[in-house]
Amino acid sequence: MAFDSSNLVRMAGGNGFGLYRYDTTDALSVVAASGYMNNSDDTLNLVVGDIIEVVVWPSAVRTGIPSDIGRHVVMQVTAGSVDLSDDLLVATPATGT
Repeated sequence: MAFDSSNLVRMAGGNGFGLYRYDTTDALSVVAASGYMNNSDDTLNLVVGDIIEVVVWPSAVRTGIPSDIGRHVVMQVTAGSVDLSDDLLVATPATGT
């Protein structure tokens, strides 16, 4: 699945930085890849220091139990291409079984 800007929501912000939540079926490593999010193509305005909470869903966004949860920081924005940190906080939710 490619980046879907409709699944990125700014939850809070202040002092020039934002806290976002992004829901996806892509693995955390895919989301963290440089250029997955792109300020030029996706009309984002992410800046260095923004925090993005990523919730990974197994088959459809906001359906079932999340398979992974990670926190990333915007490390660099070059020619629009957004580079996120590797996961700073990763949680694999309990399956409930």
